[in-house]
Amino acid sequence: MLHITAYVDQVSVCPGQTVQLMVHCEYPSYQVEVVKVVHGDTSPAAPQLKILPTDGIRRELPGRPQRILAGSFGLVERMPAWSPGRSLTFQAFICPTTPGKGRQAIISRFDPHTGHGVLLGIDAAGRTLFEVRTAEQTHSVASRRPLLAGQWYFVAGSCDASNGLLSVWQIPLAPIPTLADQDVRQRPCPRPFAGTPGLAAGIPLSLAATWRGQDAGRPCASDHFNGKIDRPRALDAALDLAALRGLQSDAWSDAQKACLIGAWDFSIGMQTDRFYDTSGAGLDGRFVNMPTRAVTGHNFSGEQHCWREQPAQWSAVHFHDDDLHDAGWLVDLAYVVPQALKSGIYAFRLCAHGQEQFVVFVVKPAPGARRAKLLYLFPLATYMAYANEHFGTNDGLVELHLNRALVLHPHQVFLNEHREYGHSLYDLHSDGSGVYYSSRLRPMLNLRPKLESNHGARPSNLWQFNADTHITDWLEHLGLDYDVVTDEDLHQQGNALLAQYQVVMTATHPEYYSTAMWQAVFDFTRSGGRLMYMGGNGFYWRIAFNDTVAGIIETRRAEGGSRAWEPPTGEYYHAFTGEYGGLWRRQGQRAPNHLVGVGFAAQGFDESSPYRRSQASRSDPRVAFAFAGIDDEILGDFGLIGGGAAGMEVDRHDVARGSPRHAVVLASSGPHTEAHVLVVEDMLFNFMGTTGNLCPLVRSDIVFFESGQGGAVFSVGSIAYAGALSHNGYANNISRLTENVLRRFLDARPFPD
Repeated sequence: MLHITAYVDQVSVCPGQTVQLMVHCEYPSYQVEVVKVVHGDTSPAAPQLKILPTDGIRRELPGRPQRILAGSFGLVERMPAWSPGRSLTFQAFICPTTPGKGRQAIISRFDPHTGHGVLLGIDAAGRTLFEVRTAEQTHSVASRRPLLAGQWYFVAGSCDASNGLLSVWQIPLAPIPTLADQDVRQRPCPRPFAGTPGLAAGIPLSLAATWRGQDAGRPCASDHFNGKIDRPRALDAALDLAALRGLQSDAWSDAQKACLIGAWDFSIGMQTDRFYDTSGAGLDGRFVNMPTRAVTGHNFSGEQHCWREQPAQWSAVHFHDDDLHDAGWLVDLAYVVPQALKSGIYAFRLCAHGQEQFVVFVVKPAPGARRAKLLYLFPLATYMAYANEHFGTNDGLVELHLNRALVLHPHQVFLNEHREYGHSLYDLHSDGSGVYYSSRLRPMLNLRPKLESNHGARPSNLWQFNADTHITDWLEHLGLDYDVVTDEDLHQQGNALLAQYQVVMTATHPEYYSTAMWQAVFDFTRSGGRLMYMGGNGFYWRIAFNDTVAGIIETRRAEGGSRAWEPPTGEYYHAFTGEYGGLWRRQGQRAPNHLVGVGFAAQGFDESSPYRRSQASRSDPRVAFAFAGIDDEILGDFGLIGGGAAGMEVDRHDVARGSPRHAVVLASSGPHTEAHVLVVEDMLFNFMGTTGNLCPLVRSDIVFFESGQGGAVFSVGSIAYAGALSHNGYANNISRLTENVLRRFLDARPFPD
């Protein structure tokens, strides 16, 4: 079991800037040092591990445990005092997704010190509950019938101080014949009950949880609600059903408005972590742990599908008891990056009692500093998408997917037992809904060197970060100077960042791209830049960064693609930007083929295959430079990933998908095993013969093309490709081919238009 976990406040820093390290350590102390990560693959056939010491810090720090408080909720913190003995009503539309999981709050206000408070929620039996609690006693009323999961209801609860009557309403919006889930129930409280208890100013009103005070400066809550809440209202009166219905809308008469304490509209400020009171009282609030926004509300008609067109139909928020944005841990170390530290990939190395943990970060060039000619793009968005994935423990088909037996890495076992560490974009929430958001402000336990592959687990060692260090290791072996920046830098700075370089090189799996990132790479290649796409399944999913809330990305897996879940109808557009989500190939002329000449064709995780050179690679003088010193017909019949250079996820040249007609296919892979299967987006219906041993569309193509104004693109179309670079002490045809291309790309001579 892991006893040390940690994260940093930012993954990309310049010399002179400070990066903060937050550590959970169950031991009395631990050692920390800063290392440079050149090569992190520990598989037996890999080159020597290269985790190099730096002149940075080396010290021992005291350990302390730090908790993660998962679960999203809303807080209205500027609440006025409530005098005792008042009448009160809470109401909302709700769509509960796990009504039977136990006590849950919909709207509540509690003083954690006195125990006084009021709650509209769900009881342990799954029924709508209204509760008034004082230090001496609790009065409550619950519906007699449980709520149904996935169904919309209007729910309300009231306390009438004049007669001590508690009431609860549970009204389905689409009643199901033969299922009696509607109920209205009233219960008189024994005297001397005289209404709600007094609550001091500053005690928050909370939505989707019960506020329990502060924990190390963070809001703490219990009774987390799973599901959607729409149009919550707090009313300064005990009303009948007719009056409650009159307040369901977004416009009220003066008499109705006089009853409102607060009325919250979640369709405003969709991209933020704020929500707004439209009653005029100014009781705006904030969300904790980023619940999912831009989700369909109780009145969704299905006629419109973008929330920007009819925002009133997307005025709900989907809360989850396992949402996590910012772990909010206390800072253990503030590290000022030395001015002399060269751009590259670094990590805090933490050690205690035989346990070792790494927290990776990037040092980018300082503004105005000298740039190398070559830029390596650190695929932070993709690392975030896969952060803390639960493939091995959630996916019952994982062994069929991998075509081998499953062996779990210790961090996967830990994450299975500690769901509070959050999810990847491939996981489901505890209520079965897809995970739309992923954050870097938490420990990302699979973003680290030295993850042993175990030959059976989903290849976390070779799937992502450590496979990417095959590239940086190769660059260091060649003695080439290069800079490193992250996806977040690219998103924020665009082509102005890339334009400072002659050559840009991707990692092995740059799968997740925002619009700004895609456009920056496209503009770079069309304005004389040279791009080396060193992987497979790249530029696949469109994402959105949140430009107002740090450290979080969003994806909506709309309409197709190889995906672990799909969003429901009406939730295809990003909350952060309003952009249509899903595959880039569905976004007009923005398929990966348009950008890099190839697009995702197939995946398979057992054995990789070699390439066979094309006739054009020998006859076309435009690509003669790439094969200088290479006479082999077969390329890459070796490699660290599956024994070949073409595998895991592969891309092919396809003019019908937008690949340039003038591109030269240098080599194509095959045959592949039957575990390599054609991607689902290439099939309009299922048919036989779509596996790698039968289907010619299941292949990787190595492609070159000129991109205009002297620029060019070289794409390898395979995640496994970089694993072949180091074979035979780096003396092999894949290494030679790639070096030939890179050195020509570093040559300032323009490629002809």
